Amino acid sequence: MKGIGIKEAGFTGYPATDIARTRKFYGEIIGLKEGMVFDKDGVVGWVEFEIPGGHTLAIAQANEKWQPNPGGGGLCFEMEDLDVAVEKLEAAGVTVLGPIQDFPICRMALISDPDGNTVALHQKKPNHPECGAH
Repeated sequence: MKGIGIKEAGFTGYPATDIARTRKFYGEIIGLKEGMVFDKDGVVGWVEFEIPGGHTLAIAQANEKWQPNPGGGGLCFEMEDLDVAVEKLEAAGVTVLGPIQDFPICRMALISDPDGNTVALHQKKPNHPECGAH
């Protein structure tokens, strides 16, 4: 066996200190479709969101071993129009962590979710290797 046998990414998880607030952010402001919701004794502790392309984002109640962290791992969304997305997020009061960054084959902006976890917004340029020659 080469490697450890990974088939695909299962999900990306972010800790949340306030599930309701973070659920609203990813569902209503970012616009992800809500999937599975798990609760214990009537208290929601895990909410999944469907990301186009077949990936899942899970937000879960933070605990002493798993806390939000702006310098932790990061989720990156590929955007249709980065400028429009940033404008909409700014209008919704979302923290944008600096201006859009311009790189030779892409552009990127970083935002903060309600708990301070960093989320990247990315847009490939036409010369990006994954865009092919058109």
